[in-house]
Amino acid sequence: MKIMFTKPRPSPVPPTRRTTRVRFSRLSAGYPGRPVLHRITAEIPALATTALVGPNGSGKSTLLGVLAGVIRPTAGDVHHDGDRPPAFVPQRGAVADALPLTVRQTVEMGRWGERGPWRRLTREDRARVDSALDRLHVADLAGRQLGELSGGQRQRVLVAQGLAQDSDLLLLDEPTTGLDPEARERIATLLTELVADGVTVVQATHDLQAARSADACLLLRDGRLAGQGHPDAVLTTSALAEVWQPV
Repeated sequence: MKIMFTKPRPSPVPPTRRTTRVRFSRLSAGYPGRPVLHRITAEIPALATTALVGPNGSGKSTLLGVLAGVIRPTAGDVHHDGDRPPAFVPQRGAVADALPLTVRQTVEMGRWGERGPWRRLTREDRARVDSALDRLHVADLAGRQLGELSGGQRQRVLVAQGLAQDSDLLLLDEPTTGLDPEARERIATLLTELVADGVTVVQATHDLQAARSADACLLLRDGRLAGQGHPDAVLTTSALAEVWQPV
C-alpha cells in the first residue's frame, strides 16, 4: 500500500481537457477491527468538483480521510498528481465547541502546514487568512469565540480554514449540512469560483441537488463503489433506490 505525490507536468493543459488529480486502485481502508472501504478503484478529475454520495456508513468520510492522508489504506494505492498536500475540512460536528479559539485563530490554523503551530505568521499568511475570512463572509466574526457561533457560521469558518491552506485539492465532508438555503448557495458559488481558480474540489454530501451540480460523482454503498461518472448517469432513480434500499 502506498500514497504518492508527484509534481504535475510543466506543460499547460487546455481548459477543455481535464486530467486526473487523484487516482486510487484496489483501495481498502478502515479502523481497527472495522474495515470500511473494500477494493475501490476510481479517479478524481482535476479542476472539477466531485461529489461522494451514499448513505451513512457507506465510506464517504473514510475515503476523504484516505485522500487527505489522515487515514492509511490497508491495501491498494493512492496516487496524487500534485505537489501540495490536500486541504481537509471535516464535518462541523468533529470540531469541539469548547475549543478556546476565536474565529480568526481557527482560520489561522490553516497556515500551520506552512509555518508550524509555534511560528509567527508572515504578512503573506495574514493576507491569505484575511482573504479566506472575506470570501466566506465571516470577517465580522473574527474576534468571536468559535463556540459562540451558530452551526452555519461555524461551518463557514471551517471552510475558510481549509481555503487558507492554499491547496489545489480541497476535501470537504458534508460542507452544507445544517446550513440555510442562502448559506448553501454561498458555499456552492464559492466552490465554483475555486475550480475556476485552479482548485480541485471533492465533497461528501447527502444533498442530491449539490451532487447533481458537480462535474463528477462517486456513488458508494457499504464501502464499495456502486457507480462513477457524470451525476446524470450515476444518480439515476434506480441506482439511488438500490443504494438506499434497506439491508
